[in-house]
Amino acid sequence: MTSTILRTDFEKSVANYWNTNQNDPVNLRLGEVDDLYHHHYGVGPYDPSVLDGPAETREKRLIAELHRLESAQADLLLDHLGPIQPTDMILDGGSGRGGTSIMANKRFGCEVDGVSISEYQVGFANEQAARRGISDRVRFHFRNMLDTKLESDSRQAIWTNETTMYVDLQKLFGEFSRLLKFGGRYVCITGCANDLAGRRSKAVSKINEHYTCDIHPRSDYFKALAANNLVPINVVDLTEATIPYWQLRAESEVATGIEEAFLTAYQEGSFHYLLIAADRI
Repeated sequence: MTSTILRTDFEKSVANYWNTNQNDPVNLRLGEVDDLYHHHYGVGPYDPSVLDGPAETREKRLIAELHRLESAQADLLLDHLGPIQPTDMILDGGSGRGGTSIMANKRFGCEVDGVSISEYQVGFANEQAARRGISDRVRFHFRNMLDTKLESDSRQAIWTNETTMYVDLQKLFGEFSRLLKFGGRYVCITGCANDLAGRRSKAVSKINEHYTCDIHPRSDYFKALAANNLVPINVVDLTEATIPYWQLRAESEVATGIEEAFLTAYQEGSFHYLLIAADRI
């Protein structure tokens, strides 16, 4: 079964990265705040008071604030999915530990499927759904989001949250176009290279190497969307909004060293953080 899901050496290396980073303190420590586990970054200004106060509780305050910012990012994404009814079915492409899918079910009451090529992430997320008693409405599958095996025209909305840098965009948006109903909505939050900068900057290359990914230029997203009957209705530049998250994370004990590369790339303009919402026509 694995060979039909992990079809290339690159996909195998990506799956291995996420399967072997099970104890990554960033997402685990943040998720422990309220038992909602994400696999993405944050947006919005942080409360500067978390840096003040007693030293013995400083880290706890930082972790809680970082988690608030990453949950705010997920809420922002869900805000752009359009009207979702409890009878609708939606899809989380590259679903990580399942946090956003669980939030979507709580907000809309609809069915959610998540797909990931990390068996560890799928197992973790399904355990989270089971603990909440929502396994009949929120399901996670060990599948490739380029070939989900789900029914055509079955989804009212699909999203990807910082996962598109692992796949071919033309193939991905072709699959999503197949899955979406006419008028359905696709929402993407992603980091992308600035075409105006020419080749990838050193900072963007460091991010690629750190996460075993392949960051796409900004233009590739819009070319692939247009080629697959997905028409942008909203594009939001979140670059400035995500910088505070990285500044705060650099101050915390869960910093990994990649924070400097993100801050450099965003501040020099070689890297953008975008939300793109597109309708299926």
